[in-house]
Amino acid sequence: MRQGQRGELSVVPDTVEEAGQRIGKIGAGPKVDEAVLATLMTEVRYGPLDALWQGAVKTWDMGLFTLEMMGRMVLGQVSWKNLSGPLTIADYAGQSASLGWISFVGFLALVSVSLGVLNLLPIPLLDGGHLMYYVAEVFTGRPVSERTMEIGGRIGMALLLLLMSFALFNDLQRLISG
Repeated sequence: MRQGQRGELSVVPDTVEEAGQRIGKIGAGPKVDEAVLATLMTEVRYGPLDALWQGAVKTWDMGLFTLEMMGRMVLGQVSWKNLSGPLTIADYAGQSASLGWISFVGFLALVSVSLGVLNLLPIPLLDGGHLMYYVAEVFTGRPVSERTMEIGGRIGMALLLLLMSFALFNDLQRLISG
């Protein structure tokens, strides 16, 4: 119905793959009244100490969520196609910025925490790999040998290059397929 007149349109849905199934989508959705949306929003304010605590709790939760998703990817419960690289991150950054500065800062926080968690994984070349070497030194009473660190560095470099290549491949595939 438009201006009291009933109209009929022909629509051809696009094929989209979701959860391993091909479904049709037309790219339409309901128009949301801004006044109704405003009644659904709640603003919460905290004092400085409570805000720091809530920020720490939210950061911890996002870090655990990142680890959980990485674990699910390794176990095959979540598709590796969800792994995003710089192109998708830039696209989402633009989308979140268009929604306002609060959405953009929230997106930046999510990316920062995810990268922080990734950096703390026990992979040589990352900070977590260095921590792993320090823990080994505490248990053995001597530093890890240069040869072990060299081999670890090569393995770490290969893992990071593989991960980055796969993320970039996913980005390019999304870009090409639309």
